[in-house]
Amino acid sequence: MMKCNLIKQGYPQGNCFVEIGQGKALACEATLKKTDNGLLRLISAVHLSRPENYLSIYQSGCSFSCRKCHSWNFTKIAKGDWWSPADVLKACKEYEKEVTVREPRDRATAFHAHDSCRGCGACVMHGKRSSLCPKVIEKKEIVLSPQGWGPARNIVAFTGGDLTCCPEYYIECARLIKAETDLWVLIETNGYGLTPQNLDALKEAGVDSFWLDIKAHDGTDHKWLTGCFNRNILKLPGEIVKRGFVLEVLSLYIPNLVETPQLKKIAQLIFDIDPEIPYTLLAFFPEYQMKRYKSPKASEMIEAYMGVRAVGLRNVRLGNTGVFASSEQDYDLLKKKVGSGNY
Repeated sequence: MMKCNLIKQGYPQGNCFVEIGQGKALACEATLKKTDNGLLRLISAVHLSRPENYLSIYQSGCSFSCRKCHSWNFTKIAKGDWWSPADVLKACKEYEKEVTVREPRDRATAFHAHDSCRGCGACVMHGKRSSLCPKVIEKKEIVLSPQGWGPARNIVAFTGGDLTCCPEYYIECARLIKAETDLWVLIETNGYGLTPQNLDALKEAGVDSFWLDIKAHDGTDHKWLTGCFNRNILKLPGEIVKRGFVLEVLSLYIPNLVETPQLKKIAQLIFDIDPEIPYTLLAFFPEYQMKRYKSPKASEMIEAYMGVRAVGLRNVRLGNTGVFASSEQDYDLLKKKVGSGNY
């Protein structure tokens, strides 16, 4: 058994066991392997994702065991095909041929996807833009993916399970992608593996941006949700920004667990670094080990939005709108209180 990379650096190991057949193994051993020909990673799927509108690489295995994980069927179960960095590069080169919208580096985020398209497909299917359309791109720039309509932006993201605690695979992939394509490289992360040493290595390799999922501000709640404490994660926004990465932060509103008071505390730590950092509040929906928990109401999401904006953040958006808005009244309230471009 290999020694945990985090322990080597003086940090606690993650809650990272995954199912393999009839037993369990550490994610770094079950979904990442070194061969004579280099590193291989277990990848569940690779395709143009919505609503992010970029190429997503869905990884099996994770350093967290989130009770609410909506991707548990491949992050907590070793599942997929073995991909080398060269395989990832090949997929990126093929995807780059299909890119229809080119973003500057500071917009290499999921947050900015809605600025150009709301993903409704009305312009293609009905020949008429919806009333919510940003009217930024042309119909010819809208393409169909396995998850629906939208543009293809010049970004590749590593999503699903997070093994940034073992950064070597990401480093090799990023170096190849940056050397042979014009795509921005984004990592969707829980932050647990982003030690200063690993951040420095990822920066040198050419990684451009991070989607940082801060699950909770309260350490006890975070431990219950993920199996790990969040002491170092709460320091990460500053560590990421000072190294010149692009950063966006996301959090889930979970009724009776992570509500407006905690979200405002997360907003404050973001504000203290840069009030321009994008912050998305996603509505929780019951999944995995939290199927008995309820989703938030529109009024609760709006209250959270207003509270976070009151802290001083300038780029805030509500996500998973279909989870909490189900009536014309809900959407009218959203439009009035939040603004049509912010959900």
